[in-house]
Amino acid sequence: MVLWEGRFAEKADALARRFGDSIGFDQRLVAAEIRASLAYAEALARAGLITAAEQQTLASGLQKIGGEFEAGTFAICPDDEDIHTSVERRLTELVGPVAGKLATGRSRNDQVACDVRLYLLGEATSLRERLIELFKAIVDKSEAHLDVIMPGYTHLRRAQPLLFSHWLMSFFWKFWRDLGRLSDVERRTRACPLGAGAFAGNPFGIDREALAASLGLTVAENSVDAVSDRDFVLEFLFWAALVQVHLSQLAEDLILWSTREFGFVELDDRYCTSSSLMPQKKNPDVLELVRGKTGRVIGHLVALLAVLKGLPSSYNKDLQEDKEPVFDAVDTLTLELPLAAEVIRTLKVDKDRMRAVLDDGMLATDLADYLVRKGVPFREAHHLVGQAVRRTEELGVSLRHLPYSEYRALHPAFTEDLYEVFDFCRSVEARDVEGGTSSRAVRAQIERAKALIAGQAFDSGCEHGA
Repeated sequence: MVLWEGRFAEKADALARRFGDSIGFDQRLVAAEIRASLAYAEALARAGLITAAEQQTLASGLQKIGGEFEAGTFAICPDDEDIHTSVERRLTELVGPVAGKLATGRSRNDQVACDVRLYLLGEATSLRERLIELFKAIVDKSEAHLDVIMPGYTHLRRAQPLLFSHWLMSFFWKFWRDLGRLSDVERRTRACPLGAGAFAGNPFGIDREALAASLGLTVAENSVDAVSDRDFVLEFLFWAALVQVHLSQLAEDLILWSTREFGFVELDDRYCTSSSLMPQKKNPDVLELVRGKTGRVIGHLVALLAVLKGLPSSYNKDLQEDKEPVFDAVDTLTLELPLAAEVIRTLKVDKDRMRAVLDDGMLATDLADYLVRKGVPFREAHHLVGQAVRRTEELGVSLRHLPYSEYRALHPAFTEDLYEVFDFCRSVEARDVEGGTSSRAVRAQIERAKALIAGQAFDSGCEHGA
């Protein structure tokens, strides 16, 4: 039975039904649908609109439907427009006319809005767990390679030496911020639309406070806003897009550094493919797909923004377009986050190769700092070292092999101890400030990260596990 067919003399056009039906993709809301319906049946009983026996009958039927979906035995019928009509149709088959009482005061408008919120909250818990596993992989790999010095880059040009662990830990903090943003999304997703009806509210005295509390939610303040609000979906899609951007940046570095031209790391064979034509190839397909899928997830955010930007107040069918972007973003990150963790866990780091490509030019700033310690203003020191670099290019030598006489000709602050500057370990250890690349600072950073992971794991089991 189509829920609204009583209004019309003719059935909907078959093509129009195909165009408008969402049962093909919104079946994954079934767990949320069952949970919300159980809570609403309880609210109806509390309000005296159904008897305790009727509530139990509805609950038994809904639980059976949930079991059928879990077992894969639930049968979708041709007239099932969406998951809501599908569940109501099956509930009627199981318990009879009392199933119709579950719709008392409830619209699909507040129903679907509640289902999407419950679905997202459940997926957020799963995605949090996957982020924590990525944290652990980053921290473990960083801790295992604290003695590895590599070239650091700006503008994709060699800049200054830094610890490989310091580079890798930079991604920990990106993903840590993502975790905080996910908590923000969850907080604003916990508004319960049930009881808002189609848009004007519920006329049967439903206790919305108790209803929301039974679902672990808070009451949405305004019934018009409750059925039309998709800010939480946009926030989730923005969150997903930003996580994708961070994953893509990590993927790009690893793609570059695993080339023979760099040779800093080697990707495990399990996360690469070869060529159908060139048997020598080892292609970083997993990382390339991470990079490629980022455009699609960003597109989901932009698409929903475009859907919402011109909608009039209250519910409009356009809002059906919120689900497929969410489902695809969830599916994408559910696969990618564990893959990223495994890519990092299995990554082979070539310490010798990284050390071999360090060059004296990367210590030019250290040479300027040397002059600063001799009392030369930094701007002048910068200029003097720039002249020294130009002179090395003219003579075809490195900074450490530029004759002492050349340095003395530039400035009397250069003395014979200048050559002590040309030590990459010394350069790294000189950056011994919080957040710097010295071994002490990086060890401290790793310990802070471990403490944060441990605290988050505890919070996830307590605060977020409800």
